[in-house]
Amino acid sequence: MTSKTDVILVVDFGGQYCHLIARRIRELNVYSEIVPPNITVDEVRELISSLNVKGMILSGGPSSVYEPGSPKIDPQILDMGLPILGLCYGHQLIAHLLGGEVKRGNRQEYGVAHVTIDKPVGVLRGLDRTENVWMSHGDTVQSLPGEFEVLAHTENCPVAAYRHLRKPIYGLQWHPEVVHTEHGTLMLRNFVFEVCGCEANWRPSSLIDEKIREIRKGVGEGRAIIALSGGIDSSTSAIIAAKALGKKLTAVFVDHGFMREGEPEFVKRTFEELGVKVIVVDARNRFFQKIRGVTDPEGKRRIIGREFIRVFEEIARETGAEHLIQGTIYPDRIESGFRKHSDKIKSHHNVAGLPTRIEFKTIIEPLRDLYKDEVRKLAEALGLPDEIVHRQPFPGPGLAVRIMGEVTPEKVELLRRADRIVSEEIERSGLNDELWQYFAVLTDTKSTGVKGDARAYGYVVAIRAVKSQEAMTASFAELPYKILERISTRITNEIPSVTRVVYDITHKPPATIEWE
Repeated sequence: MTSKTDVILVVDFGGQYCHLIARRIRELNVYSEIVPPNITVDEVRELISSLNVKGMILSGGPSSVYEPGSPKIDPQILDMGLPILGLCYGHQLIAHLLGGEVKRGNRQEYGVAHVTIDKPVGVLRGLDRTENVWMSHGDTVQSLPGEFEVLAHTENCPVAAYRHLRKPIYGLQWHPEVVHTEHGTLMLRNFVFEVCGCEANWRPSSLIDEKIREIRKGVGEGRAIIALSGGIDSSTSAIIAAKALGKKLTAVFVDHGFMREGEPEFVKRTFEELGVKVIVVDARNRFFQKIRGVTDPEGKRRIIGREFIRVFEEIARETGAEHLIQGTIYPDRIESGFRKHSDKIKSHHNVAGLPTRIEFKTIIEPLRDLYKDEVRKLAEALGLPDEIVHRQPFPGPGLAVRIMGEVTPEKVELLRRADRIVSEEIERSGLNDELWQYFAVLTDTKSTGVKGDARAYGYVVAIRAVKSQEAMTASFAELPYKILERISTRITNEIPSVTRVVYDITHKPPATIEWE
């Protein structure tokens, strides 16, 4: 990052929307950097000088500001003259630290709320008298410290927005980063450009040379292998690593037996055509043995993550590699609860699923601070083929975490066939470009049916199709009934052991995109 690039710091208080704040800022072509709440004044000053920091946003979080041990920033940061915007917990924290009153509200607000804008100034400039915003809070700022004024309120929240009368400090009880806040982008734009004075001078593609240098520095004179799955994240990492290391890099594709139909052949062919040396490891038997009898989804992820590393270590010994490169991206780390105050949603096999003892000198994750859409932009800039750039995400543990309960070869084959039918029908309809993901899930429920005038008792398959921009929030897709009917009819006709097909109509949150 050059000193010419303006930066907004985002303080992470453990909220699952923290990453969305950073992503929304980057969508404005301003770089954002997430920092922990225990960042010191001196560290902020250092970042201001090295990264041209122009402002700071305090994220939401699951804690209450008055609870012992809840995360807090150094109050001196509020006296630095740096523009600051507090959101939800951050909004409450600023008021609390400066002498305001925060307490449990008489009524909690979750979901869309109607807020009255009392003063459309600063962050709220250009908003209507009444706005629809996304609330998610139990605590409420009841009174403000001196030199603050109320800018907005709701029926249940007397101080829904405020500002300091002399300093560029603002607070919003709602979440402008969430798409359900109708004019949330305008609010963030006001803060970034009007309050902070940033310039839109950052693009994801500008990171390529930086990532190449990072990999070269990390590997030095040694050799590395990269964990290649064929997904957009590992594929982009592989091409960057190949540019950085050349013949010192070996890409390793581990066929654990839980892949989609034709996956190993596609990956090997595609990357060899791109000039990357690829080793395909047939590890199907060992992975099936390792997860035999395991039904807990976190257990599956941990076992698969550990076994991946063991395979990579074996290949590293054969090739003389001392370093492992992975395509981990920021949402993987968020959902794995990698920060102190974050809740773990699920372990990702390449983050929390890693074993504690690893033979590699270093694990290099060049995409660790990027979001999926930013990775796609990098992939396009690198010239990756469209079938990779626009490929729908697929979990590292593969179909093993789309099978509820114990995983067996028979269940994997059943699900592989069902998943192929879902893909064929959606892609034939032309809807695939509108969807983030679409796939089948084999549930651990069986259901009575009728086939050939006789009673049948078989599996229930669930279909999941969602729309999203960054995978951290998602809406279920309203697929036409005719398409759902074709999918259901084909699955129950072509797979004898399935008697029922259901469609998942749950958003994220409260659900995740994957079932496990």
